[in-house]
Amino acid sequence: MDLLTANDRRGEYPASWYAATVDPLPPFPELKGEVTADVCVVGGGYTGLSAALHLAERGFSVALVEAHRVGFGASGRNGGQLGSGQRQEQTEIERLMGLEDARKMWALAEDAKALVKGLIAKHQIPCHLKPGVAHACFTKAEVEHEHRYGEHLAKVYGYDKLEPLDRDGMMAICPSPKYVGGSLDMDAGHLHPLAYALGLARAADKAGVRIYETSRVHNITEGAKPVVQTDRGRVVADHVVLAANGYMGGLNRKVAARVMPINNFIAATRPLTNDELDGVLRRDVAIADSKFVINYFRLSHDKRLLFGGGESYGYRFPSDIAALVRKPMSEIYPQLRDVEIDYAWGGTLAITMRRLPFLSRVAPNIVSASGYSGHGVGTATHAGKLIADALAGEAEGFDTMARIPSQPFPGGPMMRSPLLVMAMTWFALRDRLGV
Repeated sequence: MDLLTANDRRGEYPASWYAATVDPLPPFPELKGEVTADVCVVGGGYTGLSAALHLAERGFSVALVEAHRVGFGASGRNGGQLGSGQRQEQTEIERLMGLEDARKMWALAEDAKALVKGLIAKHQIPCHLKPGVAHACFTKAEVEHEHRYGEHLAKVYGYDKLEPLDRDGMMAICPSPKYVGGSLDMDAGHLHPLAYALGLARAADKAGVRIYETSRVHNITEGAKPVVQTDRGRVVADHVVLAANGYMGGLNRKVAARVMPINNFIAATRPLTNDELDGVLRRDVAIADSKFVINYFRLSHDKRLLFGGGESYGYRFPSDIAALVRKPMSEIYPQLRDVEIDYAWGGTLAITMRRLPFLSRVAPNIVSASGYSGHGVGTATHAGKLIADALAGEAEGFDTMARIPSQPFPGGPMMRSPLLVMAMTWFALRDRLGV
């Protein structure tokens, strides 16, 4: 059993609210026989689609192979938040990399937001992009830290778009009794993630990328001309881009040691009434809170609450995803304890030990980008462009990201999941105790 087949049917999107509210693309063909390309991209999510699109625009011939459908994985299932910065705070990146590289990392993150917004505008992608992400805190100490961090961003990075919120300010946005303050970033945003992925696929197809779906990669033979082998075909290329993220499996040991798949879950309520909406979100912004096992939520364009919460480790999703998500949703909104849930789905993302992405040249002509740790809408899209730039000889951005210190998960593939479960159990306990 593996993650590509444990919870999903071959070539089908999960039964999510996202899949129910997009105009699907006609299926792309399965790869059969041998094809050649300048670049073979493995994976049809944000990273792979962005890399393929930007490479094609630079004149490369590109073949993209996807095991299921484009946008099938985390790119089509996530919370849809386009955040500022990296997954870790800049102060932590300063500690890891020094101030000079931390400044570069911040600039790259700003480029990532601008890239997503620019691609949506350029290719007229109908993905309901809206401004605003609020960070909600549970304790006074967390609020004070959040406000100090905003001051640090303004002073050191010139980013003055983080508005501090006290309890009243947070209540004016999100009237949950659990939150006591936080911050609001109106330069961040939220969108329909699957619609965005399909828009990237349309753009890549129009740019000349040869997209092959239901074409699972089983093996990659390294060499002067790497060979990417699928069930019924193969691609012989000058370069290979590994963009499978949590679904990488055993295609590359170096990546597998540093990038671990975990499962996360989202539920969509029935459409809420105006009175219900006033008790949930009073502004149409996304929320991410300060728990280690984070709660994240926003309103859909048809007035549902899309609430993400809960994680699992291993292959199989829980049998009752709605019940799993209902628990944290009810803690934040007790009045929704019995609200009908129309959709509930799971997805597999990938994390690293430091919760920062892992970009690497894993062979002279094979590059990889993955491990976005829940911050992938902007970062993954941007990683694809950085890969395209690097293969065209402009590697500064890619090399900056590749300098992020990385370390393998302890214990290797056999032990990393049990050890992570132990760690997450500890952090979940801290969340419950408020320490």
